[in-house]
Amino acid sequence: MSHDPLATLAKLRFYTTPGHPCSYLENREAVTLFADPHAEIDTATYSALSAVGFRRSGSHIYRPHCQSCQACVPVRVVVADSTLNRRQRRIWKKNQDLTVSIKQPRLTAEYFDLYDRYITERHADGDMFPAEAEQFQAFLVEGRKEARFVEFRLDGRLLAVAVSDELDNALSAVYTFFAPEEDQRSLGTFAVLWLIEAARQQQKAWLYLGYWIKECQKMSYKTEYQPIELYLDNRWLALQP
Repeated sequence: MSHDPLATLAKLRFYTTPGHPCSYLENREAVTLFADPHAEIDTATYSALSAVGFRRSGSHIYRPHCQSCQACVPVRVVVADSTLNRRQRRIWKKNQDLTVSIKQPRLTAEYFDLYDRYITERHADGDMFPAEAEQFQAFLVEGRKEARFVEFRLDGRLLAVAVSDELDNALSAVYTFFAPEEDQRSLGTFAVLWLIEAARQQQKAWLYLGYWIKECQKMSYKTEYQPIELYLDNRWLALQP
């Protein structure tokens, strides 16, 4: 039986965390708003939550809720109008030798080895280091039935995994991890380009890319995908390139 996801949102309970150190900006305190973790949130409701700036981490659907800071801005690519710049075209062409397959999320030795190498090489200064199997399971495997692992392989060797959720009218890029020694392939960029094309093939309207923070260098890559929309003042607005 169909239902109105907006009506469901109105009934959904939300909880805020105590203040905690911001993961992205120094000397800032963050507060996070969570949808009720015990509520049954179906795909339509999850899609509606995504449309008002929520994201997923494991089984938790959340949004920043900092009173004195609005630096975290939800962003999404407009799939139908998406075009590649010169650098992206080179990356797309360079990776056409990869084999792509879509799998159900699971924890395997192969996945975890790649994830461990990626976290150790790229994020040793972050709160996900050191990588742990329990963390991988809770963050990427458990949570939502909409989740998929997109594998990128070269001659059978796993080079990258893009974790994405299939929403009603969009794909949502949850996380990507890849072989850190393959810098020349720009696998993180290629994974996003592949998801944009997959969304186009599925006639989805958007690819959600999570939060963009203007002052955070690690987030700057997100605005390279055009056209892109920012969720500001409770509405989506086009960011001019």
